[in-house]
Amino acid sequence: MSLAVASVPSGHVYVRHLSPVAPSGGSAVVRLPDPPSGSSPDSPWWPPRMLTPEWIHEHFDEFDVMHVHFGFDAVSPDQLEAVVAALRAHDKPLVLTVHDLRNPHHEDPRTHAAQLGVLVAEADEIITLTQGAAATILRRWGRAATVLAHPHVVPDEWIERPRTARSTFVVGVHAKSLRANMDPVPLVDALLDALPSLPGAVLRVDAHTDVMTPGFPRHDEALSTRLQSLADAGRLELAVHDFFTDDELFSYLHGLDVSVLAYRFGTHSGWLEACHDLGTWVVAPDCGFYAEQRPVLSYAASGDLRTGTFVEAVRHAHTRWLAGEVAPRATLGERHTERAGLARAHEEIYARAITRATPGARDVVMSPALTHPGMRGLACTS
Repeated sequence: MSLAVASVPSGHVYVRHLSPVAPSGGSAVVRLPDPPSGSSPDSPWWPPRMLTPEWIHEHFDEFDVMHVHFGFDAVSPDQLEAVVAALRAHDKPLVLTVHDLRNPHHEDPRTHAAQLGVLVAEADEIITLTQGAAATILRRWGRAATVLAHPHVVPDEWIERPRTARSTFVVGVHAKSLRANMDPVPLVDALLDALPSLPGAVLRVDAHTDVMTPGFPRHDEALSTRLQSLADAGRLELAVHDFFTDDELFSYLHGLDVSVLAYRFGTHSGWLEACHDLGTWVVAPDCGFYAEQRPVLSYAASGDLRTGTFVEAVRHAHTRWLAGEVAPRATLGERHTERAGLARAHEEIYARAITRATPGARDVVMSPALTHPGMRGLACTS
């Protein structure tokens, strides 16, 4: 018997990899395809049409469970209440995976907190990625969460691709489109001070076209001017481009020895997972729970970046590189086994959500075999 899941979204790589690798194992779970947001079948899934009472009333007989991952930032708390009411009207359970305790795209955390408050309170089952996030959910909302690992994000052929020995130690900082939680300049400055003492080290900084180009909505004149002047002086390698395709992103990360996460706040990271798949060191701030997610080199986000743990983390990776070592890396077998376990765990959670009689029966079911207890991250998600 199959379980039909209205997954929000369905096509995201995280969600796709909650199914076992075919044909090694089947799954009872069938996830509905993402309905297009507009009238055209080619329109994107976001904002999610599934998160509307109208869609639920029209399609309730097509799914057994609704599982929300991402996309609810497009829906107000009042609208989310209406979504939950529509699910209850048709006796459809709600499962929530808490990926972000604070939205990395929002400077002000209050809207995301209010949205999460509705979903966490009403969910029949809650999942998150780390024990630290689960503890925060319990502390804030009095709800227990099942802890399940983040699946791999890189395709099999990239996981198996060998790393090439290089004579340079490449440290990468990607400014992306300067979302709210990013502050790359202090990290770049600290790296430029430290690199002369790291033989063979070079700094590569990437930024999207919309940040570096005058007239674009996200253009940052101070950042673009500074990065370009540093590049013109030969102090760093600057790459300006549009959003990477998946293969371009994996090639970029595969070509780094260290990827620095320039985050001021956050919770978990798919970028970190890609680096773990590719054997690239991650230097991550101690806010959020990155260090619980996979092995990383942590730095104090609130400390002096020039003299504190940030430079020491990069120096540690450089020492390992000089010794011919690479970062801890996932194997294909480990990732496939993990996917099979995640698929079984989700089947159990969906079945439990369907059979649960009342919200008062909500309990925690931890899955320690699927967690990765690294160093405990210090939450700056409040």
